[in-house]
Amino acid sequence: MNYKDLFSKTLFILSSPAKAWEHFSSNPQGRDSLQNYVYPMIGLCAISEFIGTFIGKDMIPDVFQVALTNSCAIAVALFGGFFLAIYLLGKVLKKWFDADVSDDMLTEFVAYSMTVKFVLDIFSSLFSLQLLLLILQIYTIFVVFEGTRRFLSLKEEKVTQFTLVATLLVLLCPVIIDMIFNKLSVALN
Repeated sequence: MNYKDLFSKTLFILSSPAKAWEHFSSNPQGRDSLQNYVYPMIGLCAISEFIGTFIGKDMIPDVFQVALTNSCAIAVALFGGFFLAIYLLGKVLKKWFDADVSDDMLTEFVAYSMTVKFVLDIFSSLFSLQLLLLILQIYTIFVVFEGTRRFLSLKEEKVTQFTLVATLLVLLCPVIIDMIFNKLSVALN
């Protein structure tokens, strides 16, 4: 994986979502976005969560166990949330919006729509700015809106509705998976 390319894609999406989505629509990557973007971003989130657990704590074995558990939890939440969002958005597009979008396009759409979530998860595990980072997730609406217009090319009258549904799914699916994983972790301990 070329991390320089990963960093430049992330900055491109965050700084200019409209141009980024136009670029992605003219150069579709489909499932390659999994290997080249999603998996490395999930890995970076897990590593930052692992490192962030040690900040301000003594080096004892319990902290190491907590760090491993936390990094696994965020990886599972993002991985499961990513695929759950793809599945649910596919169903929503067919049922409510009468749009037939290929699986590769939907995969790429969700991958780049989760950019804000990935970046905020990296920073939230290293710095304790929870309220500010929660507020910054609102920027996901703009990224998804531009992706809906320029990448999925939905009808103009359906763009706003789909943007709201897609944003909720992109943000909430990882949270739901995280809650389930944490409940199961507690129950199995």
